[in-house]
Amino acid sequence: METDTRTKQILNVMYVLTWIAFVGLMIETGAILVSYVVSCLNPGAAKNLYKDLNLEELRTFSIYQYTMSVSFIIAVSAMKAYVSFMVIKALSKVNLANPFTVEMVSILEKISYTLLGIWIVAVLNNEHVSWLLKQTSITSETLSAEEFIFMAGLVFIISQVFKRGVEIQSENDLTV
Repeated sequence: METDTRTKQILNVMYVLTWIAFVGLMIETGAILVSYVVSCLNPGAAKNLYKDLNLEELRTFSIYQYTMSVSFIIAVSAMKAYVSFMVIKALSKVNLANPFTVEMVSILEKISYTLLGIWIVAVLNNEHVSWLLKQTSITSETLSAEEFIFMAGLVFIISQVFKRGVEIQSENDLTV
């Protein structure tokens, strides 16, 4: 029984921390978006876009390339926020007495697919940055991509374990 209570406490702490991460990621996404809009109206604002991100040279070179670079950054930030939201949903739906549910499998699969999407967007961004560097010698923000493919695979494996747990649980329910 004590383990059950400790597990509930850990899940509650994780729930609160995930909410904090979600709010932070939403603020970050909004701040980047607002900074981008301001920099479109005032080109000098691209000098200090967000967290000292200086894309003024890229903004001066091409508004299209600048928009692409910022779009990748916004997309990754928004997708991270969505993953946090899905984790919040998963933590709110956890039932320790019956953890293997179809809904939990669905949430875990969505998380893994979104993490895969983040990896794809980050790789596209990094390829765009390397292309820009070759064509113009202008640098932009590179995004870390490796951990997202690893996390996507890990969460997908966990979702498959949960899916098998649902199958076993339903077989046991039928035999009783």
